[in-house]
Amino acid sequence: MTIREAGAASGVVLVLLAAAGCTTAAGPGGSTPTVTSAAASPTVSGNTHGWSRQRLRGAAARHTGVTRTAGPSVLNGLVGAVFTRNADGDHFCTASVVDSAGLNLIVTAAHCVWDPQLGRRSDLVFIPGYRNGDAPSGVWPLVAVTVDDGWKNHADPDVDVAFAVVQAQNGQQVQQVLGANKLGTNRGYQVSVRVTGYPGGSDVPITCANTTAQQSPSQLRIACPDYTGGTSGSPWVTDFDPSTRTGTVVGVIGGYQQGGDTPDVSYSCYFGDRVQALYDRATR
Repeated sequence: MTIREAGAASGVVLVLLAAAGCTTAAGPGGSTPTVTSAAASPTVSGNTHGWSRQRLRGAAARHTGVTRTAGPSVLNGLVGAVFTRNADGDHFCTASVVDSAGLNLIVTAAHCVWDPQLGRRSDLVFIPGYRNGDAPSGVWPLVAVTVDDGWKNHADPDVDVAFAVVQAQNGQQVQQVLGANKLGTNRGYQVSVRVTGYPGGSDVPITCANTTAQQSPSQLRIACPDYTGGTSGSPWVTDFDPSTRTGTVVGVIGGYQQGGDTPDVSYSCYFGDRVQALYDRATR
């Protein structure tokens, strides 16, 4: 099995982009992805400039399954790279802020933070919005990790998800600084999502939108190119709300083949009752 972690240890209207899903599959290694871009389309409002409902749907369809560099934004700023110790090392996974009462929670893949044979990985830090060596929103050490016993005991791919508490910085919790996506469970198998993450060989995040499909009763898959090593833990976000500029996380790259063994298809364990119970444990 290969895993989607790396290293040792504007086009259509915002509403269309938000509604579209993004797929990410992390393959072996940490090479810089070949990012494909779609040509920009005219900005539209209503039916002006000849944009009928049918044309809008066609434009949205042309932008699904296309991977591109993720620009700086409030939504992308909730996603960060996971490093060992500090930003001087290599980033090997991705995580994102998720809403919690403690305002201090992130979600990622379990295989990023917990080895069933060695236990919890120590000295990990979350750097949201990381770009070209900069940490615009600070460096947040992981201080507590919650994974399912099925992952702890035998690396059950159906619970390859983890929640981690990060340490407050300058008297503030991470959600106070950045905001957070909500957690979504039992949302079904076909969901339009956007997946954003950090390939191990790149210092900028990539993003892609597409609709998920059922891999098995306990696994989802999504098709988007160039999700190589380092994108494990990348959030699958749906229901973007323009007023809050946040969405709902319904998956993370992981699960089957620990995220996938090719860069063009990614997997996530299904976010059902077990993930909800895990979140409840992490937020007690």
